[in-house]
Amino acid sequence: MTAPHASLPPRLLVKGLVLIATLALLGWGLKASGLGDILDTHWVDDQVKGHGLSGSLLYLAVGAVVVAVGFPRQAVCFLAGYAFGLTEGTLLASVASLLGCIGCFFYARLVGRELVMHKFAARVGKIDDFLRDNPLTMAVLIRFLPVGSNLLTNLLAGVSSVRAVPFFLGSVLGYLPQTVVFVLLGSGIQVEPGLRISLSVALFVASALLGVFLYRRLRHGHSLGAELDAAVDDEPGEVDQAGV
Repeated sequence: MTAPHASLPPRLLVKGLVLIATLALLGWGLKASGLGDILDTHWVDDQVKGHGLSGSLLYLAVGAVVVAVGFPRQAVCFLAGYAFGLTEGTLLASVASLLGCIGCFFYARLVGRELVMHKFAARVGKIDDFLRDNPLTMAVLIRFLPVGSNLLTNLLAGVSSVRAVPFFLGSVLGYLPQTVVFVLLGSGIQVEPGLRISLSVALFVASALLGVFLYRRLRHGHSLGAELDAAVDDEPGEVDQAGV
């Protein structure tokens, strides 16, 4: 019997290098094309706002790509509100978030599965255990939580055994509260700015509290990690990071 060792098998190393190189090239392409400046509302004014179907499709394409590679989903939602208003912005932001989730999920499943399992087996095991029995409900629960990384959640789910369709449906439903919050912040609806901001903050706090409450009640002994459990169980008032 050969002794176990910690080295990375060549096949996994090659896949990991491909994964890294692809993401690096994608990031370079976004920067070179100017699409990486999505936080700049001037780009939205020039390329998206008032451009009809072509502007909507461009927003969806760019939004899906940047969400897939880890760009803050909340900023993508904000810009949807800025460009399209509350109703259409919520719809398009939800679609962009879903497409980004799908792209990241399948990229991890098809290219990075063995590498991520090799490096993060314990974390993959936790999310696999958490999602396995009821992936739709538990995906909603994960997305409701006001902590965590959208990118990491998508990658770990992609390399787990979770069924794709229920995970995607649960994700888009769980995304909805924060999507509405940040689309509302960015929207041009005829509401006094102070009221709009206050309403957005109130909705965010309400969705965060709901996420914490549901996690405590529905996890049924499962855990996504000791740090999250400590934050949710012991210090709910300090949970203030961007949700997954």
